[in-house]
Amino acid sequence: MTLRLEHVTPANFDTAVAIRVHPSQEQNVAPVIKSLAEAYVHPAGVAWPRLIVDGDRAVGFLMAFFDIDWHGDGSVHRSGLWRLNISADAQGRGYGRFAVDAVAAEIRRRGGKELYVSRHPGPTGPGAFYRRLGFRTTGEVDAGETVGVLDL
Repeated sequence: MTLRLEHVTPANFDTAVAIRVHPSQEQNVAPVIKSLAEAYVHPAGVAWPRLIVDGDRAVGFLMAFFDIDWHGDGSVHRSGLWRLNISADAQGRGYGRFAVDAVAAEIRRRGGKELYVSRHPGPTGPGAFYRRLGFRTTGEVDAGETVGVLDL
């Protein structure tokens, strides 16, 4: 594998928005187009959208956030993984783990010590995946999603 993250640009935009998770997972994660729209409407630097590329093939998409005001009152700042979309035909090959490791490395580079994720609960959600990577639940629920954290 020659894995890397790439910025989403006008040249690869169509490739990015064409990434689709398995149909059984569609209720668990927003499509890439929504993530890119959210990245656009938030203040510069809040969202960190990236394509996950293996060789010359885009296999997924991630969007991270860094040092955001979690409660909107300045009391808690967090960094984490906002979205993770691995193409249906590319799942089970380590791309999700690579994405989480890449976000963790970027958070550490910026001085962070924890990686947060909120995920769809339930049997079709990605809970088992995140638990295997060492995330623990915080007991919080954000917009109906279970919040987890990984100590870095």
